[in-house]
Amino acid sequence: MTAQEVRLCGLLLQEHFGDVVEKVGTHLIRSGVLTLRALAHETKLPLDLVKKSLCVLMQHGMCAFGAGRRGPAGPVEYHIICEHILHMLRYPRYIYTAKSLYGDTGELIVEEILQRGQMTMSSTVKTVADRLTHNMPEGQSMDYSEVVSAFSRLVETHFLQRCPPMASAGSSSSEAVNTPLPVWSTRMVYIVPVKIELMHKCQGKRRRSSEDGEAEQRAAKKTKTDNSERGDEGIYWQVNFQRFHLHFRDQAIISAVSCKLDQTSSEIVRTMLRMSEVTTPAHAAFTQALSANEIFRALPFSYNIARPILDQYLTLLVNDPMEFVGRTGDSGGGMYVVNLHRALANLARATLESVVQERFGSRSARIFRLLLRKRHLEQKQVEDFAMVPAKEAKDMLYTLLSENLVQLQEIPKTPDYAPSRTFYLYTVNQLPTARLLLQHCYKTVGNLIERRLYETKENKRLLEKSQQIEAILASLQATGAEAAQLTEVEEMITAPERQQLESLQHHINKLDSSENQVDETIFLLESYINSTQR
Repeated sequence: MTAQEVRLCGLLLQEHFGDVVEKVGTHLIRSGVLTLRALAHETKLPLDLVKKSLCVLMQHGMCAFGAGRRGPAGPVEYHIICEHILHMLRYPRYIYTAKSLYGDTGELIVEEILQRGQMTMSSTVKTVADRLTHNMPEGQSMDYSEVVSAFSRLVETHFLQRCPPMASAGSSSSEAVNTPLPVWSTRMVYIVPVKIELMHKCQGKRRRSSEDGEAEQRAAKKTKTDNSERGDEGIYWQVNFQRFHLHFRDQAIISAVSCKLDQTSSEIVRTMLRMSEVTTPAHAAFTQALSANEIFRALPFSYNIARPILDQYLTLLVNDPMEFVGRTGDSGGGMYVVNLHRALANLARATLESVVQERFGSRSARIFRLLLRKRHLEQKQVEDFAMVPAKEAKDMLYTLLSENLVQLQEIPKTPDYAPSRTFYLYTVNQLPTARLLLQHCYKTVGNLIERRLYETKENKRLLEKSQQIEAILASLQATGAEAAQLTEVEEMITAPERQQLESLQHHINKLDSSENQVDETIFLLESYINSTQR
C-alpha cells in the first residue's frame, strides 16, 4: 500500500464510519496483521470499541480474520482488505447502475445492502417495500412480489451473491478457526431460497414519522424470528463488486467503439459482450468465441442489421487498429472474440494522452503520442517526426522527463559510456506511467474528500438548522397544515442564509461530480494494471 492509498482509505473510513473505525482500520493497514489485544494496546482504545470497530469492518467485508502465527490454538489475527475500502468511492455508481438496469426497486435493494454490508433477502425485501410504500400516494402500497422479482433478477445476473458461510459466533476463537464449514460451491452463490416465495402475498407498510424510532426498535427485535419463519435464516447477501466492475468495463468498451466508429458497431460489440458476460471468467483476456451466426441471431430486431452488413461491420472491427475485436476461426461464418486486455490497454493509453494534453498542451501530447507509437526515439528524431522546433521540443521533453511521464534510455557503443559514443533514446513505458497517474488520482480524490469535509464542518450550524426546518415542514405537510403555517416556517431561514446554503450545495455538488470523474479514471487505470499483471 502506498501512502496515498492509506490516506484515502483513512478518509473513506472516517467519512462512512467515524473516527474510531478510521483509527482501527488505518492502524491495521499500516501494521498488516494483528491480534485483538495487540490492536487495542497499540491504538490505545478500549477493547470494547476495538471489537465493535472490527465487527463493523467485517460486516462490510473490509476486514478478515484467520489463524495466527501460532496456529489454530493461538489467538485469531485480523487484517484489512484495502481493495474493499476503496470500493466505497464507487457506491454512488453502483446504485445508479442498479437503477438504470432494474429501476427504483433495484436501486433501493443495492443501496440498502451497501449501507448494511450484508442482509438476508427477507429483511431486504421488507425494508425496500416499506420505503417504496412510504413514497407512494395514500392508499397505494408496494407488493413484495415486485421486490422479490427485482432481487431475483439481480441475483440471476450476478450483481448480488450469497456471503460465504462462517463458523458459529458462539464458539471460541480456536474452535472458530477449526470448525468445518458446509460444502460451498460456486453454484450456491447465486441460488435464491425457495421458501422466500411465500412473501409474494405481502405488501409494504406505510410508516408515520412519529413511529420511525419505535418501528426500527421493533424491527430489530423481530428480525431473527422473521428470517426463520421465511426460510432464509443465516443466508446473507452482499453486493458482487466484481460483477459491477465487469459491467463498467463493458460500458467503457462500448462507448469507445461508438466514438471511434459508429453506433451500429457499438451495438454489435454490446451484443457480443452481453452473450458472454456470464460465461467469460472475470480475469480473462478474451471473451468466449462466438460465431457470426450466433451474433446475428442474438442481435435485437430493432437494430435492423442484415447478415451481409453484419459481416462487413465485423470485418471493419477486426481490421481496426484499436483491435477491440479479433477473429479466431472460420466455422459458423467466422468465430469472433472481444479482446478485453487490448481494449483496456487502448483505454488506458487514451487516458494518459488526455492527461498530458490537459496539463502540458497539445504539442506535448503530440510528442507523447509519438513516443507511444514509435517506442524509442532520439531527440532529433522527435523534433523531425513531431514537426516541433528544436528548442521547444527539448523543453517539452525535459518537462515530461521531470514529471516521470517519459523515460530516457542510454545505449552505449563502448563500455566506457562516453557521451559522444552513447545513444540517448526517449521512450514511454505505459504500465509504470499508468501506475504513476493512478497515485496522482488517489491523491486528488483524497484532496476532494478533505475539501468536502471541511466545507461541511465550516457550515455545520447552518446545515443542522436547514435539516430541522425541513423536518418540521415535512411533519406539517403530513398533518395537512395550512399554507400560512408552512410559509412562516420557511421564513425561519433568512435570505442571506438561503443564499449561503445554495452556494454550499453548488460547491459540494461540484466536488461530488469531480470525485466521480476521477474515480472513472481510477477504474480504467486499475483495470488495465490488473489485466497486464495477470
